[in-house]
Amino acid sequence: MEARVGDRIVVRSTHQGEPERTGEVLEVRGQGGGPPYVVRWDPDGHTGVFYPAGTCAVVPAAAG
Repeated sequence: MEARVGDRIVVRSTHQGEPERTGEVLEVRGQGGGPPYVVRWDPDGHTGVFYPAGTCAVVPAAAG
């Protein structure tokens, strides 16, 4: 997995009825865009170091 600052992380729930989590990548600490990432999570804005698992995806930031 690769991410850049400004990309969105989407973590899909593994349990039915639970919402997905989304957040913005604030910092990339791994080499070549790899994890870990510092992410600001919606909706409350808390930040934390995130190591992605199988149920997450990176949504690239809009260009421009």
